[in-house]
Amino acid sequence: MKFGLRTFKTAIAAPIALLLANGLGLESAASAAIITILTVTNTKRSTVKTAINRFFSLTLATVIAGSCFLLFGYHPLVFGLYLFLFIPASLALKLDEGIAVSSVLITHYLVAQEISVHLIINEYLLMSIGVGCALLANLYMPNTEKKLQADQMIVEVSMKKILQDMALHLNQAKKEEDLRQECLALLTFVKETQKRAQEFEENHFFSSNGYYFEYFAMRRLQLKILTAMLQILNRLTAEPEDVIELQELLEFTAETLAEENDGSEILGKITELDQRYQEKELPENRQAFENRAMLFQVFQLFQEFIEIKAGFYRDK
Repeated sequence: MKFGLRTFKTAIAAPIALLLANGLGLESAASAAIITILTVTNTKRSTVKTAINRFFSLTLATVIAGSCFLLFGYHPLVFGLYLFLFIPASLALKLDEGIAVSSVLITHYLVAQEISVHLIINEYLLMSIGVGCALLANLYMPNTEKKLQADQMIVEVSMKKILQDMALHLNQAKKEEDLRQECLALLTFVKETQKRAQEFEENHFFSSNGYYFEYFAMRRLQLKILTAMLQILNRLTAEPEDVIELQELLEFTAETLAEENDGSEILGKITELDQRYQEKELPENRQAFENRAMLFQVFQLFQEFIEIKAGFYRDK
C-alpha cells in the first residue's frame, strides 16, 4: 500500500484539529477533523480557494437554514426544505464544494433545536480550525521543478527519436504503425506531466510560472499532429525519390529539435519544399496522384507542427 504526501499531511492535521476543538470546548469537535480531511488538497492555491469557499458556503447555509428553522421549526422535513434551497443556490454561486461540509454543520442546529449566537460562533470556530489546519498542512510542498526539467528532456529525446525513425522508415507501413503507438504512449506521458506542471504552478502563491504547463501543452499538440502524420504515411506507397526531400526535412528537424529553437529555419525549408512540389509535373496515374495528395497533406500537418513550436517560442 502506497501512502502519498497528502495522506501523511491529512493523518497529522486532522487529529490536531480535533485536539484544538476539544481544547476550546467546542460542541461536535469531531467536525473540525472532518473539515480538515475534506479541505487538504494537492496544491496550495486549491487549498486556499477551498478554504475561502467553505466560509462563504457556511454563511449562505446559515442564512438559509436560519430562515427555514425559525419560520417552520426544527423538523427533518424542514431540513429537506433547507437542502432544496441551499443546493441550487450553492451551484449557482459556484460554492458546491461546501455543500456537504456546511450541511453537516447545519445539522447541529437541528439536533440542538435552536439557532443561537453561541451555536453560530461554535460552527464558525469549527470551520476555522478545520480549514486552518488544512492550510498549515499544505504550507510545505516539495519542489518538483527538477523533475519537470527531467521530463522535458525525456520528451525531447523521445520526439527526436520518433522523427528520426519516421525519416528512416518512410514507406514501411508496419514500422510507421509502431511509431504511431510510440507517439500515443509518449502523449499519455505528456498528459500526466502536464498535470504535474499545473500542480507546480498552483503551489506558488505570489508568482505565476505557467511556463512548464504551456511547454507540455505545446508538445502535446505536436504529438497529436505527429500521430496524424503517421496515419497518413501508413497508407503512402510513393517511390523513394518522391519522399527523399521529406526524409531530409524530418532528419533536419530531429537534429535541431530543442526547447530554445524558434522553428523559423525549418519553416523556411518547408516553404521552399512546398514550392518545389507545386512546380513538379502532374502525376500520370491515379496511384501517383493519391500519393502526391497524401504528401501534400503531410507537409501541411508538418508545417502546423513547426508553427506550434514557433508560436510557443514567441509567447514565452
